Amino acid sequence: MANIVRDSEVVELNGPPAFRYGERVRARRLVRNDGTYAGKEIGELLVKKGEEGVVVSIGTFLQQFYIYGIEFFESGHRVGMKRRELDPVWASEEDEDELPVARAPRPASPLPSAAP
Repeated sequence: MANIVRDSEVVELNGPPAFRYGERVRARRLVRNDGTYAGKEIGELLVKKGEEGVVVSIGTFLQQFYIYGIEFFESGHRVGMKRRELDPVWASEEDEDELPVARAPRPASPLPSAAP
């Protein structure tokens, strides 16, 4: 166990996650099953480079990295990926009108006052 090799000396967990739940992302590389994806053969293609998906979960790995659970649209696979394996998908101008409304906080509703 003492020979664990880490990719980097950077500890991502010292800051907030790079992506939020529901954020659209794009795979920066091709992803094959390393044996951790149930129901698929080792080496079988899971995600194509450039495939888009949405962040559905955020976990951690080795107390160093955030792992983002991504539900990919085209393949339908849910795969855990590191920040360096993903790029954000920026909203197009058409979508910009809809997104701020969806993320805006709800207005406070007046509470009925109790009559004495």
